[in-house]
Amino acid sequence: MPLYADVIVNISVSALDRPFQYRVPADMEGKIHLGTRVDIPFGARQTSGYVVGLSHTPALEEDKIKEILGPAPKGVSIEDRAMALAAWMRQRYGCTMNQALTTVLPIKKAVKKGKSKVNSSAWEGLEILPPLPLNEAQSRVVQGIEEELAGENRPVLIHGITGSGKTEVYMAVMEKVLSKGRQVILLIPEISLTYQNIRRFYQRFGDRIGVINSRQSQGEKYETVEKARKGEISLVIGPRSALFTPFPNLGLVVIDEEHEESYFSETTPRYHSVEVARQLARLSGAGLILGSATPSLDSYYQAKKGFYRLESLNRRAVESSRLPQVEVVDLRKEMKEGNKSIFSRSLKSKMEDRLAKKEQIILFLNRRGFAGFVSCRSCGKALICPHCDVSLTLHRGAQLKCHYCGYQITAPEHCPSCGSPYIAAFGTGTQKVEGIIEKEFPGARVLRMDADTTKGKEGHGKILSSFSRHGADILLGTQMIVKGHDFPKVSLVGILAADVSLFGGDFRSSEQTFALLTQAAGRAGRGEIPGEVVIQTYQPDHYALQTASCQDYESFYREEISRREILHYPPAGHMLELMISGSEEEENKALAESLAQALRERYASQGADVIGPAPPFRSKVQDSFRQMLLVKHPDKGTLLEMGRLLRECAGERIQMDIF
Repeated sequence: MPLYADVIVNISVSALDRPFQYRVPADMEGKIHLGTRVDIPFGARQTSGYVVGLSHTPALEEDKIKEILGPAPKGVSIEDRAMALAAWMRQRYGCTMNQALTTVLPIKKAVKKGKSKVNSSAWEGLEILPPLPLNEAQSRVVQGIEEELAGENRPVLIHGITGSGKTEVYMAVMEKVLSKGRQVILLIPEISLTYQNIRRFYQRFGDRIGVINSRQSQGEKYETVEKARKGEISLVIGPRSALFTPFPNLGLVVIDEEHEESYFSETTPRYHSVEVARQLARLSGAGLILGSATPSLDSYYQAKKGFYRLESLNRRAVESSRLPQVEVVDLRKEMKEGNKSIFSRSLKSKMEDRLAKKEQIILFLNRRGFAGFVSCRSCGKALICPHCDVSLTLHRGAQLKCHYCGYQITAPEHCPSCGSPYIAAFGTGTQKVEGIIEKEFPGARVLRMDADTTKGKEGHGKILSSFSRHGADILLGTQMIVKGHDFPKVSLVGILAADVSLFGGDFRSSEQTFALLTQAAGRAGRGEIPGEVVIQTYQPDHYALQTASCQDYESFYREEISRREILHYPPAGHMLELMISGSEEEENKALAESLAQALRERYASQGADVIGPAPPFRSKVQDSFRQMLLVKHPDKGTLLEMGRLLRECAGERIQMDIF
């Protein structure tokens, strides 16, 4: 049976938003694969393109299909690689080729002469330091990575506890790659693009570094991109957009804190940086390293299956540094014994002790996932959807709804479990907490770090730099304060509301909570001063909190993956998430229902489980009404097919994510 290849042609015809089909000669069938660069006849000329699909079904009459001429010679231009990556993203994320190209192709707006701020004065004059000696565990991991890069070249997942020295491992591998004349991309969460985090790389690699972040002007980003293209820099550090830096000879991509949700794009194409990095590494013949103290369940699942190489760092790199002592405080007990303050008695006592000793404190207000869930302050139980095992979300009119299946009840006035009247939506803001601190601990110097206090271009850096110089006793903030920062004088971390992310209305809420709490706890005791952590919760027995309190990732993974397997949630299964939008509420709801029905009729017999539609928490955004539809299926390819068919029906009214 003849084999046909869908080929996306080179950048000069990027306006044609489709691949072209060619017949694969019989003698080439074993040589042509997805991603292969091939020479093809195109009109009256010969050009090259990339294979983005293979099938045995001709799209045209047989005599109208031309043959591939052969695999193209080695040596891929930056533009060819960008085209191939964009074509892959188009298929994987259900976007148009133009949308993919807009994402992949570099900024083309030149910086005005004399306005460059890429090489900030903060980095000028930094002494270049010799590499720190690696300990035995770090050396073992570096050796393992080098073996993988020279062999099968699977992605490498480094599971290293907080403070275990993953950064030193990254730099050791980078040094080897750079010494061979190849280039490196390092992705870190946007919020971590601070003086403290990047300083170490400047001190190691000097002016070979370029930095990209969202607060730079288009011109500043363009200058960094052009320096990379011309070979004037060989290492770029930045958030997910830095992944598309046009290095001519890319040798390594490193994604630090790979579990972070900031690596997911919220605009079309809704790509996941880890997935795109895997494809980019394949196209470039580059290595890929993922690192985290709390790997995403998906990455750890891939490692367990053998698709990734797993390397572990189980001890902190600094000999005198130990994991902190963790106390889990039951807020139900605090309330029964008369303490209605946001601070438990234990946390307040420890704060007074640290302030007296002139040591530093971090207070983490867990706001991630907050979507108006309702819980009881007496027994601690939240109201959960009986069908989807996620929390119900409070909407207007005192209605509790499930964002997955649409299950709905009226919010009760008393707890269904214990009858207590202390049942309400959960949540406290950082400004309110700051006021309570000033009242409870007069004289304590407080820095607040949240969306309001970090609006300026250098907002994050100024606050963190001040705290690192002991310009404050207490750092209060949301999740942005627990992202890999290293403050040796912090001896106490207080987690004020561990439950908020636990009931975020998402099947990943337990995973997100475990990661947040483990990362937060990891900020304490990173120097010579022993650290303590107090986790305040209404759910002290929940497995995510229990395992986070002792940084026991393996136990958390076993419990969580077993639950995902029972409910067919990713990564044990695959799920298509569809957001349908429209200007008319009833018409949009009708469209969502008709699409759901069409999917059930066509795919239910193939094992598809169609859930919804239901309104999401933000059911109206910028005058556009929204409905959410979920489909579970064991085969990701079938879900991609569903997504493409629905996009053909409803066009850009549909946004899709596949997990």
